[in-house]
Amino acid sequence: MAELTTLARPYAKAAFEFAQSQKQLTEWSAMLGLASSVSVDKTIQQMLRVPRLTGAEKANTFVEVCGDKLDAKVQNFIHLLAENDRLLLLPEITELFELYKAEQEKSVDVEVTSAFALNNEQKDKLAKVLSARLSREVRLHATEDSSLIGGVVIRAGDLVIDGSVRGKIAKLAEALKS
Repeated sequence: MAELTTLARPYAKAAFEFAQSQKQLTEWSAMLGLASSVSVDKTIQQMLRVPRLTGAEKANTFVEVCGDKLDAKVQNFIHLLAENDRLLLLPEITELFELYKAEQEKSVDVEVTSAFALNNEQKDKLAKVLSARLSREVRLHATEDSSLIGGVVIRAGDLVIDGSVRGKIAKLAEALKS
């Protein structure tokens, strides 16, 4: 995983810097999202692994599958990736692009997993607190997991706050073993 991210980083950074200079971050985000979705299709992945196809042939087929959803600049980006045999990195490139975009926009996606469903008031209050703590606009995504027993687990990028009963029991069990 780390190796793929290392290979994808220069492409994601170049795409981000270009999109930012053209004031097209949202458009590029959407087009890269589409390209990423196409690249994970099993049929496309098989085509991209055929050694007898040239980079240009792979890129043309890939762009054709995407239809008219990609503008000329993104199509050129796809051709560049194909020339360097990096089309399979599109999911990682897109993920890094989105991280750069979120950093630029001072926003963060936060995953909240709770033992029980959170109501809108709880979500709003949690979003405000996290926004103040992280100094960013928070986009909250809530899910339920009854195995937590109680409490919540919050994930924002690399930050994980485990306030679940399951997590506390695991810490207690670890302390008792030592």
